[in-house]
Amino acid sequence: MKQLFLLRHGEAGFSDGVDFQRQLTKKGKENLNRLGQTLQPTGLKVDHLYCSAATRTRETAEIIKKHIEIDTEVYAQQIYEGGLEALIKLLENTPDDAQSCMLIGHNPTISVLISHLTHANYVGLQPGMMAIIDLEITEWHMIGLGTGTLKELMQ
Repeated sequence: MKQLFLLRHGEAGFSDGVDFQRQLTKKGKENLNRLGQTLQPTGLKVDHLYCSAATRTRETAEIIKKHIEIDTEVYAQQIYEGGLEALIKLLENTPDDAQSCMLIGHNPTISVLISHLTHANYVGLQPGMMAIIDLEITEWHMIGLGTGTLKELMQ
């Protein structure tokens, strides 16, 4: 069995600039620190992290990394630009020795991914919210429709 953590980036401010460069708000940073403080005592270790290359997701990753151990980090443009298929393809290529994986991304795609993997109704992640999914797979290329069970939602 594998475990997947799907985290929507923290609350980001609006700007006249480019969406890709939006930064986290003070509230967004505080909420992520609170999530990290909740996770820290659990001793959570993430073997593999995929993170969108957007500014707000990178900032989210930096905050979460202060609280949990993450072995390998990959920043991927397709998390920002791609749809469900792009995220599935990315996860399929996770090294099989990784028992846990975290993906930090954007709505609506990250919420659609939860529904796809758990074959359940749409779960709309709010900014800074994380879904923990237990996957009934032994190798990452097996990930797909209905291969997971939603274990917990955290914020």
